[in-house]
Amino acid sequence: MKKALLIVVIILAVVIALPVINLIRWTFQSKKPLDIILVDKTVPNPNREKHKSFDWILTNERFVKKEGGSYNYKKDYYGFIPKISLREKLWDRNDYRLTDVIGLAEKNDAIYFADTYGVYTNDWFLGLNKSRKSRKMYGGLNNTDFLLIKEMKDRNKLIIMEYNSFDYPTAELESFRTQEKLGITFSGWTGKYFSTLDTTGIDFPIWMTAMFRKQYRKPWTYKKPGIVLLKDKYIIVLEEGNQLKNAMPHIITDSVNCKKYGVTGSVAFDKWFDIIDPKENNVVSKFKIETSAIGDTILFENSLTSEFPAVIQEPVTNRIYYFSGDFANYDIPYWTSRFMGGFKLKAFLYSDKPDDARRFFWLYYKPLVNGIFTDYYNSIHKK
Repeated sequence: MKKALLIVVIILAVVIALPVINLIRWTFQSKKPLDIILVDKTVPNPNREKHKSFDWILTNERFVKKEGGSYNYKKDYYGFIPKISLREKLWDRNDYRLTDVIGLAEKNDAIYFADTYGVYTNDWFLGLNKSRKSRKMYGGLNNTDFLLIKEMKDRNKLIIMEYNSFDYPTAELESFRTQEKLGITFSGWTGKYFSTLDTTGIDFPIWMTAMFRKQYRKPWTYKKPGIVLLKDKYIIVLEEGNQLKNAMPHIITDSVNCKKYGVTGSVAFDKWFDIIDPKENNVVSKFKIETSAIGDTILFENSLTSEFPAVIQEPVTNRIYYFSGDFANYDIPYWTSRFMGGFKLKAFLYSDKPDDARRFFWLYYKPLVNGIFTDYYNSIHKK
């Protein structure tokens, strides 16, 4: 009895001691001062899940502001700002002006566009009809954003942009100019995996069914997992067991880039993505969709393939990246960012199943972002 009690005491002591040790290790970890502009125009609630995981990585890896202090995911960003009194549905915006562009580009080392899609009335006001797209309240890449990107590029600063920077609600002119500046071409196609195509599923965007009925003149009868592809008013539905062998898209990285960025070779991805032509840019990773012969035919008829870029890098300076997916969208407990080394207990974070989408953050996004920013930090601090 006494021996069993001693074992329990020892286990409890270890459980309590480990977080304290990891907090101390994090506290004394070397800081990496880097001034970073973060833009997130899609913040329909106080969780800020569209950029919180990015700030989590900065804090965990000890990237700090040059003036001192860790980044605060609630305050240190430009974009849509939910007010404290959510019951009154008040909101504000934190925008940089045209007159701020030169100063921001001079002062800051990097810029990260986490999400520019924006906030819409259906997102902000509860109880509204979710069956159709709603009016935009705020969002889209604008002329000032483009000019800031230009000024950052002219100064050879780090630029990272994510999915939906070029599609609606960004105006056509700003979209074209930004694509030209990054040296890529947006195909117009976006897509997403759905664990079920049944319209009774949680958060299923049922406005898609109206698009489908209008285009194909037949009812929506899909029930299995699948992928939906969209372009303007066109829609393609790929269902597992018919057009797809496996509905879950995967991000594939070759051995060279796996070693360079510390990412895994294959990881599932269940969020929104867009399809681009990388042109002369380096392809760091690519999306792969496991289509059947029927699915290949459908893609071919729409000038698409089952593999397309997931992450690209500008080939000359290596300081411009585009992530062709909603990568930063991960609602991680922010308080855990101040513990070093405590996240190697993978059994508590994700499973070994290849289609476990939780693996994306820990095995791909976190090491990718840390790798990019660490390489950049080291390159600008060479003696």
